[in-house]
Amino acid sequence: MKVRKGLSGGQYKPLTDDDVQKIHGAVFKVLADVGIEVRLAEARNLFRNAGATVAEEKCIVRIPPALAEDLISQAPAVVTLCGRGKNGDLDCIIGGKNVYMGTGGTALNVQDPGSNDSRKATLNDIKNMARLVDALDNIHFYMINVYPNELPGDTVDVNRFGTALNYTRKHIMGGVYTVEGVRNVIKMAGYIAGSPEKLRERPFISMVTCVVSPLRLDEHYSQLTIEAARNRIPVVVPAEPLCGATSPVTLAGNLVVLTADTLAGVMLAQLVSPGTPAIFGSVASVTDLRTLKYLSGSVEMGLLNAGAAQMAQFYKLPYYATAGMSDSKVNDAQAGYESAITNLLVALAGGNFIHDAAGFLEFCMTASYDKLVIDNEIIGMVMRAVEGITVNDDTIAYDLIKKAGPGGHYVSSRHTRHHMRTEQYFSKLSDKDDRHQWEAAGAKDTKTRAAEKVRTILDGKKQSFIPTKLRDTLRNEIPGLLLE
Repeated sequence: MKVRKGLSGGQYKPLTDDDVQKIHGAVFKVLADVGIEVRLAEARNLFRNAGATVAEEKCIVRIPPALAEDLISQAPAVVTLCGRGKNGDLDCIIGGKNVYMGTGGTALNVQDPGSNDSRKATLNDIKNMARLVDALDNIHFYMINVYPNELPGDTVDVNRFGTALNYTRKHIMGGVYTVEGVRNVIKMAGYIAGSPEKLRERPFISMVTCVVSPLRLDEHYSQLTIEAARNRIPVVVPAEPLCGATSPVTLAGNLVVLTADTLAGVMLAQLVSPGTPAIFGSVASVTDLRTLKYLSGSVEMGLLNAGAAQMAQFYKLPYYATAGMSDSKVNDAQAGYESAITNLLVALAGGNFIHDAAGFLEFCMTASYDKLVIDNEIIGMVMRAVEGITVNDDTIAYDLIKKAGPGGHYVSSRHTRHHMRTEQYFSKLSDKDDRHQWEAAGAKDTKTRAAEKVRTILDGKKQSFIPTKLRDTLRNEIPGLLLE
């Protein structure tokens, strides 16, 4: 089956060019006049020394337009998030309108194959989720999607990354929690790469350090951003403004807050180390104002993240987007339509690194094994839509139409044989049989078929992608690492 990834989106534009300019103007006014609250003294000093105005008593940093433009321009327009496959076949080249889709993080709970219930996630779930991701062709990267609740906090970072690195070759991104954890993850990845220099040349890990909406770089996440930037590890600086709660209720107002927030993170990374691969990031969504709950499966989330794609493209920055989650508690029709709609909107807008696109239920609280398989199918269809319709002399097929003539057929033509496996998306999960065939096979619904596929993959032979001797070295060198 043809695997579609890295295709160019951008067909869908919820914002006009004039809209983008208006939002940009408002963003730069916010940065210059309202400012960003920067809680870490080291970060404030970096901005001050570069020419920003700092109101020390309130920790407010105001960034003039010229400085903002200069710092944003220092960030690379394209970042290669590498895998560990052959000849770069698992790399994600993010930037422009290239589209890649994968998992997200970090859920506290998991839903086992075939179950509607949830339980606390463990380190073993990271292993099993990584194995699934490695086997599912349409999931392009593994963003570590669950939190190992049984581990002490100071060992979470290395064990999340270490287990993921051991069980998938695809690019691994993860949130990080402590400065020491960031250092140990980078040290571990350097051993696996062969040296710190080789890791910087081909970074197969990347990190997420959040900006706290609205308009705040907090002390803890700023420390994590600085540590990643010092080591030239790709770092995503996403913000999560919620319409009506931590941003204006209007989608345009939300995009202003979002863009100002994440650009502040990009600029901080450049102040630490110019040229750091820093990625514009959005986890923007809406609030259910009846209950003040965060909503992950709303169509407005798709619109916001599609609009944010246009803003990232305007600033020539690679873009980490959100789509594909559901507020449903189980793998039902709601889970399917919410995931499909937001994934489609953001992918068609040219979102580069679309995380949360596979496996999430219940307001991002639960990672579902079955939904990983179901979303692998949805992503395959979405990427076929991103690919669009190829129009050339061969695909127009005038000579073939002329040869077949009125009343002819194309079933046995060489043209059909040549294009049949690439022109259409061939499902590996959906049922396409007649009713009697479906009934004879057990009348299984999508969730049942997905659970069976999960079990088939996980019951298969486990493959480690870190050699035994190197695993021994890592356990000796990295404190708290529980690598199998």
